[in-house]
Amino acid sequence: MDTNTELIKQVTERAQEWLSDAYDAETRAEVRHMLEAEDKTELIESFYRDLEFGTGGLRGIMGAGSNRMNIYTVGAATQGLANYLKDAFKDRKEISVVVGHDVRNNSRKFAEIVANVFSANGIKVYLFDNFRPTPELSFAIRELGCQSGVNITASHNPKEYNGYKAYWDDGAQIIAPHDINIINNVNRIKSVRDIKFEGNPELIQIIGKEIDEKFLAAIEGLSLDPEVIKRHADLKIVYTPIHGTGVEIVPESLRRYGFKNIIHVPEQDIPDGNFSTVDSPNPENASAMAMAIAKAREVEADLVVASDPDADRIGCVIRDNNGEYQLINGNQIVMILLNYIMLRNRELGRLKGNEYVVKTIVTTETIKAIADNNDIRMYDCYTGFKWIASVIRENEGKARYLGGGEESYGFLAEDFCRDKDSVSAISLMAEICAWAKDRGMDFNQMLQEIYLKNGYSHEEGVSVVRPGKTGAEEIVAMMKGFRANPPKELGGSPVITVKDYSTLECRDTATGDVTLMDFPTTSNVLQFFTADGTKISVRPSGTEPKIKFYIEVHDKMADMADYDRCNRDAAAKIAAIKKELGI
Repeated sequence: MDTNTELIKQVTERAQEWLSDAYDAETRAEVRHMLEAEDKTELIESFYRDLEFGTGGLRGIMGAGSNRMNIYTVGAATQGLANYLKDAFKDRKEISVVVGHDVRNNSRKFAEIVANVFSANGIKVYLFDNFRPTPELSFAIRELGCQSGVNITASHNPKEYNGYKAYWDDGAQIIAPHDINIINNVNRIKSVRDIKFEGNPELIQIIGKEIDEKFLAAIEGLSLDPEVIKRHADLKIVYTPIHGTGVEIVPESLRRYGFKNIIHVPEQDIPDGNFSTVDSPNPENASAMAMAIAKAREVEADLVVASDPDADRIGCVIRDNNGEYQLINGNQIVMILLNYIMLRNRELGRLKGNEYVVKTIVTTETIKAIADNNDIRMYDCYTGFKWIASVIRENEGKARYLGGGEESYGFLAEDFCRDKDSVSAISLMAEICAWAKDRGMDFNQMLQEIYLKNGYSHEEGVSVVRPGKTGAEEIVAMMKGFRANPPKELGGSPVITVKDYSTLECRDTATGDVTLMDFPTTSNVLQFFTADGTKISVRPSGTEPKIKFYIEVHDKMADMADYDRCNRDAAAKIAAIKKELGI
């Protein structure tokens, strides 16, 4: 029997199990349609494996099947999590959780399934009355003293997807040891009949405006210069939620900060799980910002900001030296926000010597220069906001968190929430625009000033996609090749340091000396540092069939007019490095 015939036989057997009366009529009809179809592609994709509950939860295409997001895969994940919570907090009289969701198709339905399963297991549930930003769920877990939380969201993925994010009692996404323990509990759910779907309404409490109010008040307290906003309250700010959860709360936060001229993109103010005006609802892509940029040109806006569908990531557009609206990258967003927070804390006399900031290892090293210039400690951590939250947790009560972020357009200005937050980031970005204007500068000039004082950097990310089984093998081979034969030179500068996070070894290439890095666990990441400050990071994606390269080059600006030259030189250098790496 050939491999394909054997695979079809296996998925057919699995699919037929879904025709039992344990599944609803709609699901059975969808499965029957796949079984009867001549083309077996959809059947294979839906049943060739179980949708894996990973360290961040679930994410997948919606539909019937074991490899799809549906009420049964969501129910199994929740039953496994409920079982673990009852074990981990067995000494508590009451275990409670918060459940939220975004605007995606089926998100409310899945959130209600989650609430029912938790309550059927005797767990108290605080269920949001409607869609809310992901960071507000994190805030609510802490505010209500809950032990866990679940958000139904697929972030900025295409419309076909949905997801399930699990949180712990500190409001952060789950890390060791709870991540593995929860995965093990979820994997023990072998039958749909193991899932308690019949909810207990007495244990489900609807929450909403009262949490909004507390969340917004806390964010308003982050403002570092209310007076400068009063002087520039009419700043023209274009904002788009890209059909997502930020539609009401972000403009309200901007108003509470004192901004009076918030300009909407009406077509994208409509919550819409199909994200009908964009190909992809990802604010880091210029195409997703096109309508907002068109509106900015129309009104001559000072700033353009956006949030992704679950309002945890921020997109930002400013005018360049030629007056054209240009997207700034995630590194620049984090750098601008941290620079302002550090400077203003210094100006306000709030620095006591125990402050710190956090970035991920693939985020720009210019942040380290800014922190050093302000005598503020900087922590490096792995990619993902759960690791930034872990640093905050470790420093709780010992040091003061000023902010942290990652190059993938995520920033967190506060510690009352433990996941990236576009609501506070957008509010502060608007304040920074007003602050720059008060100093006689536009946003672009302020960005150039940061580079002039702290050194210029330019970053570019490259994702090399290698789908399928052979692609996965190729990615493994690429990482082995880089470990066995690391580059000796990049962009005309010798490689002087190699960091391998799979062994936590940092090697000096000149002396061969190896030191161990202090990280909580290992990770399949390689970094190469050159004598002229170039940094190359390489890591396979944990969720997609791709290997990611993060290229960062550095330079010195002689003066503000030197910015364009630095940009040109950096682009040429990055192009050369990509050629050397074969990407």
